[in-house]
Amino acid sequence: MDAKITWKNGLAFTGVADSNIEVPLDTTVEHGGAGEGVIPMEMILMGLGGCMAMDVISILAKKRQEVTSFEIQLHADRATEHPKVFTDITIECVVKGKGLDPAAVERAVELSENKYCPAMAMLRKAANISTSFRVEEA
Repeated sequence: MDAKITWKNGLAFTGVADSNIEVPLDTTVEHGGAGEGVIPMEMILMGLGGCMAMDVISILAKKRQEVTSFEIQLHADRATEHPKVFTDITIECVVKGKGLDPAAVERAVELSENKYCPAMAMLRKAANISTSFRVEEA
């Protein structure tokens, strides 16, 4: 993968990767930005959640599980001595569907966490990550 980050002005940048989708990058006004773009650390967490979501949905589709709604709720705590660093990340997958097998959901989450999600593998080196799931009937 290749990416290009281009400075616009102040603390505003744009990023473009292989997808050719331009993403505005910035920081909050209180930290000197205009607040008009995605904060890079937020993007890292969204990447983790998105990677895991795609894995879980794909695995459940292959197991012919009828998912009607899927959401990842992610929370990250920052280090007290370095508030820009995440130390603990909790991820909860909320899966709704018809006749979902909780064991299949558990296995999909486990496979994403331990085998398929490269974002998880990278972030595990820097933070404690815990996952859980909840199955709800649709």
